[in-house]
Amino acid sequence: MTPAQDPFYIVKEEIQESIDKLRATFRQWEETPSSTGEWVHLSKELVASCESIEWQVDELDKTISVAARDPAWYGLDEQELGKRKRWTKTAHAQVDTIRKTLEAGREKSSLSGSSYNGGRRELMRLPNDSATQTGTSHPYQDNEEFITSESDQQMLLIKQQDEELDELSASVQRIGGVGLTIHEELIGQVIFHCIC
Repeated sequence: MTPAQDPFYIVKEEIQESIDKLRATFRQWEETPSSTGEWVHLSKELVASCESIEWQVDELDKTISVAARDPAWYGLDEQELGKRKRWTKTAHAQVDTIRKTLEAGREKSSLSGSSYNGGRRELMRLPNDSATQTGTSHPYQDNEEFITSESDQQMLLIKQQDEELDELSASVQRIGGVGLTIHEELIGQVIFHCIC
């Protein structure tokens, strides 16, 4: 079976595309200030992507384990199995590195975020009556503008998340379809082997 026909390589290519996208998002996350809504959004996206990729690689590991029980049956040799195991190990390591860096960054942000949250709470306070009566300041109007701006930004982030979830869903469906194809091929080979 050529690599183009081998389900392992089809799934590997899908996962590699997800890893490449994860790394690009991670670079964007590193360049984004941690006190912004975008940084929070990217953090959540990275966590979800890491979990998805880890699950996909785990599933691929399971298929390698099945093939390792009888490599000749699947037309594989020890060298090819070793190559596949090394790839999944490398994929796990890449995702694990990003996850650990992400966790460290989020911990650091939560420690330094207390002053950010305090400042935000200060902005959200209602105006006191004396300031409003003297006309020296308009914090209520500033609060309204801030809330409107934050609301617009959140709507944009939600739209981006929806688009990314659609892409992730399509990817999982493709991988699921490949998994079903692998399953049907294995069943067909078992039936063929029993007949022969």
